[in-house]
Amino acid sequence: MRTLVHLSDLHFGRVDEALLAPLARAVAQAKPDLVVVSGDFTQRARTAQFRAAAAWLDGLPQPQLLVPGNHDVPLYDVLRRFVAPLARFHRWIENDPFPTYLDEEIAVVGINTARSLTFKGGRINREQVAEVERRFRGLPEQVTRIVASHHPFDLPGDARPSELVGRADMAMEAFAGAGVDLFLSGHLHRSHASSTAERYLIDGFAALVIQAGTATSTRGRGEANAFNVIRIGATAMELEAWHWQPALGAFAAANHSAFDYQSGRGWAPKR
Repeated sequence: MRTLVHLSDLHFGRVDEALLAPLARAVAQAKPDLVVVSGDFTQRARTAQFRAAAAWLDGLPQPQLLVPGNHDVPLYDVLRRFVAPLARFHRWIENDPFPTYLDEEIAVVGINTARSLTFKGGRINREQVAEVERRFRGLPEQVTRIVASHHPFDLPGDARPSELVGRADMAMEAFAGAGVDLFLSGHLHRSHASSTAERYLIDGFAALVIQAGTATSTRGRGEANAFNVIRIGATAMELEAWHWQPALGAFAAANHSAFDYQSGRGWAPKR
């Protein structure tokens, strides 16, 4: 079994500074095999914000898999936004357009869904999908396949449809063929878990979509600051959402969900 810590939406430049040290302690306490951060490291993609994010990440367990979000693309620096939108992200956070982690139990590939032409929304293209398929091709069947992006492939029931990553239907058909088991995302500042079978009607395919709330931003959107701890086995998965508990001065497990895998049917909540 592997343990993933899933953080998202740090928003350095608009963080609650009091949460940084307790969050780092909670991440270490979870003893992760991999830390995944699904975008929005900064509030406005400024150099000082990336430096602060990188310094804080240096104190977290390794290895780490890091993908950008729409806030990591400059908003008001129009020239940089269109000429070199992720130059600062690549310098300070991650230079690989497809960061990948692979061991004998899990395979994780990160993709960039942030785009210069959209201020908030995201998009995935066929070239990215093909590269993810290539990286998963030939892996043993028991390896759990995971895709990490900022923008989500599914939504809570009250979310706006525009929050869904663009070209999601195209991508999901290909990812079903590649046997993807789990999608990790953020963007909404809300913790949420669902099955792809609720939105995408693909015979014999049901993967899990897990979103993390904002770990440190002051914009909680009605939810406490949170992150996910995910424990992954070949046919079982457990999700814990750790929420900030002001009375404790610490993050603590608040919600627990369990899922099972059945051949020919995919992933579903454990009964």
